[in-house]
Amino acid sequence: MERTYTLVISCPDRVGIVAKVSNFLAMYGGWITEASHHSDRMANWFFMRHEIRADTVPFDLEEFRTAFSPIAREFEMDWFISDSDQKKRVVLMASKESHCLVDLLHRWQSGELKIEIPCVISNHEDFRDLVEWHGIPYHYVPVDKNNKQASFDKVEQLVEEANADCVVLARYMQILPPNICQKYAGRVINIHHSFLPSFAGAKPYHQAYERGVKLIGATCHYVTAELDAGPIIDQDIQRVSHRHTIEDMVRLGKDVEKAVLARGLRWHIEDRVLVHENKTVVFN
Repeated sequence: MERTYTLVISCPDRVGIVAKVSNFLAMYGGWITEASHHSDRMANWFFMRHEIRADTVPFDLEEFRTAFSPIAREFEMDWFISDSDQKKRVVLMASKESHCLVDLLHRWQSGELKIEIPCVISNHEDFRDLVEWHGIPYHYVPVDKNNKQASFDKVEQLVEEANADCVVLARYMQILPPNICQKYAGRVINIHHSFLPSFAGAKPYHQAYERGVKLIGATCHYVTAELDAGPIIDQDIQRVSHRHTIEDMVRLGKDVEKAVLARGLRWHIEDRVLVHENKTVVFN
């Protein structure tokens, strides 16, 4: 797979953005292999993602940033550039449900997810053997309901020590405190087992069963201080009927959860997700 630089931009919308960026890349011989643009007319905001063959530009990332900075200032851009050779470091967190954790470990081991997993953090010991079999450090951090802050101070310390680019809550059934949500805004991904905004909070399959829904779903979203209300990355659904029990819904929903979380994480690590206010633009 060829090495690429990914340039991601969001800024106030105006004439000339695409031309300016394209002319800059052309001036240095940059070969664009993928280009995505979106203009949000309601917000008057512009979004752009370009993949560029790294071997066609005459500088590294730091030199690229220096050369591109005048254009970024001119257009008031929120922007970054990343290198496909630098794998994102992703910390996984789980509780007692294994399906999402196992799925992500498999996708990592098979090379489907090109990430590094510096550690797994859990509030239970259940998956230690599984995780350590993969050669990944496992950190057991129990959450004392009478002193949760101490537990999350430890979690924060472990995430810092792992130099994590991203944290994935793979059915981690604890609510992160606001300070962690704010510190890692846009970098903590959760899978919620319902089609948000319906059935937020605990036991959504039970809520769905009581409501007699005909569709259940799962939602991959960024974590914010407001429970299950962060920017949505991906969603999917599964049709159900009056014949399905709560246990049926849980069983069917797990397959949806795995797929949605894996897609959302893939799009995040490929820098395809741009957040503006509480919405996302996903160049998938």
